[in-house]
Amino acid sequence: MNMQTLPPETFVAMPSGVVDALLPMHVQVDAGGKISHIGPTLSKMIGDGPVFDRPLLDLFSIRRPSGIETFDALMNAADQRLSLCLTRADHLPFRGVILPLQGEGGAILNLSFGLSFARAVAEFSLTLSDFAATDQTIELLYLNEAKASTTRLSEHLTNRLQNANAIAQEQARTDVLTGLSNRRAMDDELEHLMACRGQNFTLMHLDLDLFKQVNDTHGHAAGDAVLVEIGRILDRELRRNDFPARIGGDEFLIVLRPAQSNDIAARIAKRIIERIEEPIDLGDVTVQISASIGIASTAAYATRPSIEQLMNDVDEALYDAKRNGRGRFCIFMPGQDESAILTDLE
Repeated sequence: MNMQTLPPETFVAMPSGVVDALLPMHVQVDAGGKISHIGPTLSKMIGDGPVFDRPLLDLFSIRRPSGIETFDALMNAADQRLSLCLTRADHLPFRGVILPLQGEGGAILNLSFGLSFARAVAEFSLTLSDFAATDQTIELLYLNEAKASTTRLSEHLTNRLQNANAIAQEQARTDVLTGLSNRRAMDDELEHLMACRGQNFTLMHLDLDLFKQVNDTHGHAAGDAVLVEIGRILDRELRRNDFPARIGGDEFLIVLRPAQSNDIAARIAKRIIERIEEPIDLGDVTVQISASIGIASTAAYATRPSIEQLMNDVDEALYDAKRNGRGRFCIFMPGQDESAILTDLE
């Protein structure tokens, strides 16, 4: 098929509505460079205010080619690719081209966003109807929306995975029965504290007295209820910085952070033992137990002890407390003739 073309001197006049539909981001200017018509999308971006009869270069700044400051200089750049922006939105660059109009003279400047389309769409609430049907920006809008949707979904799934992982990690470090930390969490805490050479701490080893009798007499359900109550007592009696953990059976470790003096540690131990010795109501039966506590502080050593040494020493203090009648606490004092000093509750 032979294609027929119009002679180059032929002028085709189109209604402004047709031009607006085909070129929604165009500006028509008269021979003096003043705006006579503006496309609907560009008008939406410019907003309210006088536009017509204003010089084109009052509304737009030409970035490339450089040095264009007059309308005549701009017309000398006809057919060239322009980089420009609205003076009120210089963070959103346009691509453009300006062509002279026949007839009454003047010119038409047509614009597109290029890579700045996403910011423009968001900032000026542009929709598909603001672009020509053939504009590739529509495809970019679809791609941008698909990317944004995928990103949101990915972030949502990532957050859910991170939350699930955090919950799993927390559960793995928590004693299910008492809600306190477990041995794994305590081991991690002790390793962390030992690595902080400048931070001393006090360690307590608490073992329940007469707990086996509760299990043997009233059953394991009663024993579990007692352990739950011990967890509540430790949670209430200790400070926010302290770190209690159930390390197995009826044994608990407590880290006092920072290290406390022997007098303060003794008062804390005494208060905990007194609270544990209060009768525990299990509904159909009331039971009474006690506790023995061994205490050791890293501040008492000439050189910082290892975790193994500290644990051995606090265990020795606990055994001394039990050997001396239970319901007591002992504070380990390294370097003395006696391995531990017994502090009586009375």
